[in-house]
Amino acid sequence: MRIDPHTHSSYSDGTDTPAALMAAAAREGLDVVGLTDHDTTEGWAEAAAAVPRTGVTLLRGTEISCSVDGVTLHLLAYLFDPDYGPLADALTAARQSRSNRTRYMVERLAVDYPITWEDVLAQSSDAVTIGRPHIADALVAAGVFPNRSAAFAGPLATSSPYYVHYWALDPVEACRLVRAAGGVPVAAHPRAANRQRRLVPDATFARMAEAGLAALEVDHRDHDPAQREQARALARELGVGTSGASDYHGDGKPNRLGENLMPPALLEQIVAEGALPLITP
Repeated sequence: MRIDPHTHSSYSDGTDTPAALMAAAAREGLDVVGLTDHDTTEGWAEAAAAVPRTGVTLLRGTEISCSVDGVTLHLLAYLFDPDYGPLADALTAARQSRSNRTRYMVERLAVDYPITWEDVLAQSSDAVTIGRPHIADALVAAGVFPNRSAAFAGPLATSSPYYVHYWALDPVEACRLVRAAGGVPVAAHPRAANRQRRLVPDATFARMAEAGLAALEVDHRDHDPAQREQARALARELGVGTSGASDYHGDGKPNRLGENLMPPALLEQIVAEGALPLITP
């Protein structure tokens, strides 16, 4: 069984609609795909409607923005009740904070680059969560950079003077909220050192495990072999599972569907522990 549990649609920072994402998953020969847009579940219904015609099973999820001591961490949450108030409120707050941060960054960038807030909105399509990838697309459209990756390596980097921090949940509290909502939390790319200058310490992952963390996403494009082994060793130490995924964003990133996969046994655990079922053909 080929399971890619971490992908994004145009409802956050991907370029494919949820329906197009499901069709792409079918073309790549995936059996199961997880839709995990940033801080939103808005794409679930469209993706679910595409299940019968694509034959691909849908794993519903989201990627929650978290931060501890100024260090960013993303938490994948699967099969939770989207109407659970405390978690829904936190996701709403995160989306608003990200949108405000995006506006502030555009104001800073506009001093030196040909970009406006309207340019960013023009690139966000039907996105519920507007963030740095849409700024990158606006900069690419203006001819300043050749692609998103180049923009992120430049003025959109976390070390850039244009960067603005935003509010995000503490990852331990996020794990508790996901479990309270009947969901299953998995830490996304926990050793991706190329994304930021500092990494979340192991002690935080230990507290996340106590709060219900199910697994670490080990096999990911942003982990080199040494980082994968570090993450695998940490998972063994914590007594949690390991996962893998593409983190597909359509044309927004070079990541390709199915380039890393989730073990079927972990999917079985998520289904057994989650409040929602898989959407099957």
